[in-house]
Amino acid sequence: MEAVLVSVSTGVMKPLLAKLSKLLEQEYGRIKGVHHQIAFLRDELGGMKAALETLADAEQLDALKEEWRDMVRELAYDVEDCIDVGVDHEHDEEEEEPTATGFIKGFFRKFKKLKARRELAGQIQQLKSRATEASERHKRYNFVDPAPNSSTCAIDPRLPALYEDVDKLVGIHGPREHIIEWFSRKEHDEDLKVLAVVGSGGLGKTTLANQVYRQLKPQFQCSAFVSVSRNPHIKMVFRQILTELGVTDYSLDDERHLVDRIRDYLGDKRYFIVVDDVWDADTWKAISLALFNNRCGSKVITTTRNVAVASLCSSDGGYVYRMGALSFSDSRRLLFKRAFGSEEVCYPHLEEVSREILEKCGGLPLAIVTISSLLAGQHAQDEWGRVLTAIGCSLAKDPDAVNMTKILSLSYSDLPHHLRACLLYLSVFPEDSRINKQRLISRWIAEGFAHQEQGRSAYETCESYFNDLINRSLIQPVDVVYGQAEACQVHDIVHDFITCKAAEENFVTSINDAECGHISGYRVRRLSVSNHSEEAILSTSLMLSHVRSLTIFRGFMPKSLLAFPTLRVLDLGECWRLEDHHIANIEKLFLLKYLRLGMYLHLGQSRITELPRKIGQLRYLETLDIQGTRIIELPSTITNLQRLVRLYVHHRTRFPDGIIGKLQNLEELHEFGVSSYKQGNSLQEFGQLTKLRTLKVAWSINVECSAQGRSQDEDLQSYVGTLIASRNLRHLYILSAHGTAPAPYHILSLESWCPTTPCSLQKLHLTYGYVDKVPNWMSSLGNLRELNINIFSMRPEDVAIIGAIPTLLVLQLRTFYGTDGSIVISGFTSLKYFYLENKVCGTWLEFEAGSMPKLEHLKLEFAVHKMGSLNGPSDFGIQHLSALTRVEVIIHGDSDGSYRVAADKAASLIETAVGTLPSRPTLSLLHECDPFLHILENTAGLDDTDEEEEEEGEEEEEEEGIVVLF
Repeated sequence: MEAVLVSVSTGVMKPLLAKLSKLLEQEYGRIKGVHHQIAFLRDELGGMKAALETLADAEQLDALKEEWRDMVRELAYDVEDCIDVGVDHEHDEEEEEPTATGFIKGFFRKFKKLKARRELAGQIQQLKSRATEASERHKRYNFVDPAPNSSTCAIDPRLPALYEDVDKLVGIHGPREHIIEWFSRKEHDEDLKVLAVVGSGGLGKTTLANQVYRQLKPQFQCSAFVSVSRNPHIKMVFRQILTELGVTDYSLDDERHLVDRIRDYLGDKRYFIVVDDVWDADTWKAISLALFNNRCGSKVITTTRNVAVASLCSSDGGYVYRMGALSFSDSRRLLFKRAFGSEEVCYPHLEEVSREILEKCGGLPLAIVTISSLLAGQHAQDEWGRVLTAIGCSLAKDPDAVNMTKILSLSYSDLPHHLRACLLYLSVFPEDSRINKQRLISRWIAEGFAHQEQGRSAYETCESYFNDLINRSLIQPVDVVYGQAEACQVHDIVHDFITCKAAEENFVTSINDAECGHISGYRVRRLSVSNHSEEAILSTSLMLSHVRSLTIFRGFMPKSLLAFPTLRVLDLGECWRLEDHHIANIEKLFLLKYLRLGMYLHLGQSRITELPRKIGQLRYLETLDIQGTRIIELPSTITNLQRLVRLYVHHRTRFPDGIIGKLQNLEELHEFGVSSYKQGNSLQEFGQLTKLRTLKVAWSINVECSAQGRSQDEDLQSYVGTLIASRNLRHLYILSAHGTAPAPYHILSLESWCPTTPCSLQKLHLTYGYVDKVPNWMSSLGNLRELNINIFSMRPEDVAIIGAIPTLLVLQLRTFYGTDGSIVISGFTSLKYFYLENKVCGTWLEFEAGSMPKLEHLKLEFAVHKMGSLNGPSDFGIQHLSALTRVEVIIHGDSDGSYRVAADKAASLIETAVGTLPSRPTLSLLHECDPFLHILENTAGLDDTDEEEEEEGEEEEEEEGIVVLF
């Protein structure tokens, strides 16, 4: 991957300059007259790139600079399209197969090649003229003065929160009392306590901190409330602290002396200081030097939009309070209170439109307050409907909404340039979309947003971008598994903001039914279409020949893709009635890097049954996603896709023999189906892929109870063992194809899988069978972070081996059978997530003091009818897991309620144990009535006669389904 970056501010300027330099070294650079023109373009655009980067840091541009910026950025896009299309058409012709009339065809190819070069020369001449005009305008406009980069607004948008009347606030009481209660705890009361409030802009962090400050301030000897700007002058912050503390006898300009003066004053005083709106870690590190632990019971509150900063602020025994959105009822109270002066007012004709407005606001107090100011005193339903319609770009331009826009702009301006591109790109997806991380990152890579980092793949780099946007509270994590979000959503108000911003920058153009016909004619670079027919798209005055990215949601496919010759990204996952003929000429889109056909969860939506044989001509394709199609077999020509990095298929899709080993650049493959011995043999080919990092295998073979069947199973298991021993593979998933639990007779032996060389495996999921025992070599997997495994008969030594893996963060264990009794757990020094499912056997775990010291999330699922083998219900030693933040317990009982008393007792013991933990974890207790429990017992060969006799005479409870226990 080239060390270049596509951004909002400079467009494709950086990769373009690299391409121009490369072009000068090739044959095109030796064409008469062309060399000079290409060199001129490179030099002129290089200078313009520097000017664009300067303008990018300005929060506002005057009209002349904005026009020039747009002109140069569009020129760069056009130059790149010219080079990519012109140069690569030549390669396309050269790759045709020789024929009997090769001499004649060769002559015509050379003639076409010469013609193409002349056309390219003519286009470069036109582009040179445009570059000359841009250069002359730059001189006329005299862009020598640096663009203003203000870190403060004319009026600080946080200011109103500091003077808000408490009577006007809604939903603040609970959070305020929660924070005060935490500060009031007696343990280590003399130590400095730091609490960080984290959440997105507009949630009310400043308001909450100010309300706590007002209530607690009288209890302290001195106090201060300071606000930090996005690009703060630390000396000014220190002076503000001193002023708030009432210190006036200082005239120091040196940061060190200012810190010393603050520390001297606070020396033996009980102080309370609020540091509002901390943007980065370096700022907090500097400020915290002055706020030392004087062991007088002092308190500090920080507010931030960044989760990483909040964790840093509270790292030394502190607490992170995550600010949540208002409930719907509180949101309604706030809206009517601000609009009409009373939260009790009721206007039936406004109920529906007010509900829609509140859904749009999504519990964001700032959005509700802003919109209520537009509705103040308005009783007409039409006026409320107008405001609802205006939410979005129109609202952003309303003078009454300027404060909300400023606060969102602060978050956007604080982003580095690569994250600005990633954030605005989310406007491609319609409002309220659940955006899959894998899909999003693959598209970011195809668009060129990932910059090269030593020792990291492009996917890993973009995954860090994804997590950074979550930490900055700009996107909301969805489907969180093991602490990692599998998808994200964008708050409606934020979505409106980035949609407007992306349109202003001509970065993304979004069309829906409401906007059709209202979009002026200009060159579209990235097009997102929702709820449209083909006629609606083509009826707009948009210029589509330069579209680089096309995404269709809930719309119909255009009759021909040839209207989009410069496409790099084509996403038709949600396109209605997608059929084979729609992609018949897909090879003509030879610049494609990302292709998605069909949505995995809606197989019936796509009617694609085969890929064209000429798909192999897409020489730049990096990601191919056909999971949501009906394709049964891949064409053999897929081996020509030598740049293919990510391949996503359905487990029913077959691979031709010998094809896998030829995809030498493949890094990720989901889901390779193994439903026969022949397909399983293909697992050997993965050893030839030296760049493969992630492999997901969907297993659906039924092992035959015969000598041949057992022999074949041993072969397949040995192939899997070879994968584990692979030097480069990092993530290996071998799962049941249908997501169901494996049969208990499918036993895996891992002893012979021992890696002979150090392996890089970080994630290992083996859930297509039950292992007979955990092999000793597993403790030597020095990079393993995540393990998901089924153990047929769990023994103490199995747990001990796993507990010795030093890097393990996530562990999922399921056991089918075992001897009655308990296993004492020790070790697991790094583990953060632990899930144990034990529905049948009587073996259980007991957490001893000091075990799993970093465990944050514990999930237990067990059958209460086996508690008798443990001398009755137990709390399993949960009280020893001091770092827990979340506990989930699912207790299975049979449908006749025979074990409800034991379930209640177990729940009570667990609840008591959790309640003693200083970390105050959240607790979820469920009792599931399982009618198949006795069947599972019989399968395991267990005898529960004694237990049934113990339960005789107990009153039966007629409860079915799921019962929540608190």
